[in-house]
Amino acid sequence: MDQLSELKKQVDEALIATNADGDDSQKCKYMTFKSGNEFYGLKIQYVNEIIQIPPITAIPRTEDYIKGLINLRGKIIPVIDVRLRFKQEPLKYDERTCIIVVIVNAMTVGLIVEKIADVIEIKEDNILPPPKMGRVERANHRFVYGIARVGNSVKLLLDPDRLLNDEDLSAIELSNNNMIAMKE
Repeated sequence: MDQLSELKKQVDEALIATNADGDDSQKCKYMTFKSGNEFYGLKIQYVNEIIQIPPITAIPRTEDYIKGLINLRGKIIPVIDVRLRFKQEPLKYDERTCIIVVIVNAMTVGLIVEKIADVIEIKEDNILPPPKMGRVERANHRFVYGIARVGNSVKLLLDPDRLLNDEDLSAIELSNNNMIAMKE
């Protein structure tokens, strides 16, 4: 079994456990992924699934990090490139590049990441608030709500609700409505 399939299995198992009545054991689970030189984490409760990158339809006149729309089993969802959202250099997509499908502001969104790392448990007492920095550093880390100590490494924990701003959501919704109208 390849690494992506194994990670998909871990996510599926964690999501099934999260959805089980009264199970709080998954609230400390995080899906981690690599972007640039850093590792980031998303609470497993936000993650719906992990998919390979399908064909993407570009959306005209949107931010460069909004790569476009995909058809996921009949549902049109927007996808954003996390590297570009974090103002990192673009990276050519390869076999390790995939999409983490999450719920952001009550909207299903795909996050293109260069590499899934693992599903890990992070206890609350291992999570620190982001350090207070200057305005420029704060702007670059506005998506991070905490910093987790995991062994000898650090994971930046993301708030997926902050990845898209209201203007982005409006542009995506308008494009999505236009695509639906064109199909009818």
